[in-house]
Formats: sequence, C-alpha cells, structure tokens
Amino acid sequence: MLREEALKTVYPRLKDQVVVTIMGAVAVELYNLGHQPNFFYLEHGMGLASSMGLGLAVSLPGEKVTVLDGDGSVLMNLGSLSTLARYRPPNLTHWIFDNESLLSVGGFPTATGTGTDLAGIAEKAGAEHVVVANTVEAADDAFAEASERQGLSVIVSKVEAVGPSSFAMDIGLLENRFEFARYLRGLSSH
Repeated sequence: MLREEALKTVYPRLKDQVVVTIMGAVAVELYNLGHQPNFFYLEHGMGLASSMGLGLAVSLPGEKVTVLDGDGSVLMNLGSLSTLARYRPPNLTHWIFDNESLLSVGGFPTATGTGTDLAGIAEKAGAEHVVVANTVEAADDAFAEASERQGLSVIVSKVEAVGPSSFAMDIGLLENRFEFARYLRGLSSH
C-alpha cells in the first residue's frame, strides 16, 4: 500500500481533527493533499509526534487527535507506546506507517524489517484498540472506527518505502507553528 493513497482516502476525516505528523514524507504527502490550519508538521522532533499528540489529547478532551507517525520515529522513542497505553486518552489515534526504513533521511533499514512488531508492542504495552491495516480499504475502515470510538486507537500499516519526489513545502515551519497555535486557541474559546 502507498501511504499517500491511505492519506487521500482518510483526508476528509483528518480535516475535522487535530493532526500532528512526523517529519518527511508523511508531512509532505498530507500537505500536498491540502494544508489545513489544524495540521501540525513536527519537522524537527523525530520520535516526539506521539508525545505531542498525547499532550494535545489530554488537554483537548473534546477533540479528536490523530498522530501520523512512522516506524523509524516510533522506534526512536519506543517508550511512547507504553506512555500512551498508560494514560489511554480516549480521543487519540496513533497511526504508524511502517515502511521498514528511515525513508526521509536516506532509506536506512529499521528493525521492523527484521521482525520488530510495532502492533504487538503496542498491544502488549496495554493499548486498548490495536489494528493492523495493510490495504487502503482496511486502513480506511480502521481509521473510521478509530475516529468514532472512545478509546486509544493504534493503527499500524505496512507501506511501500516510497515518498514524494520533493520534500519541499510552501509553508514555513514557523508560520505552521503560529497558525496551529491560533487554531488551538480558537478551540479553547468555544
């Protein structure tokens, strides 16, 4: 499955949620589908998207929060799966796209290519709802269910190790930060 195809399928739901992405391909692919003020591209914090998502989910209990992550990023902060399971925010979906590589920084292989099972680790850590979704249809169904349910959801999707032809985005990282903060302030004023 191509990550870009999965994102395109779920994009209408993402537009209604608070979304944090890791650096690189997933950020660019989401941006290319159509930037929204509720999308935050965490470009300089590899491994920390799930931590940021946890903080947002806890502080915004009335909002659905989705973290779009990658296997390399999750492996860099593997303890985050235990932390998410410990706090179990009912409004958080952590979607891990596993391409078995650090695609955005040269394509070096990750441990998932030699057997590390991120869905199994999340489940054993105590995450409530863990789903493996390796087709666009399965990913769409899993994300739709996660978006409707009350409970921490972890989705792991094996994807091809391909990304966009360019990693450039027309939005500056500082402007994205300010825009996202304005969006969040608007939520808290309701």
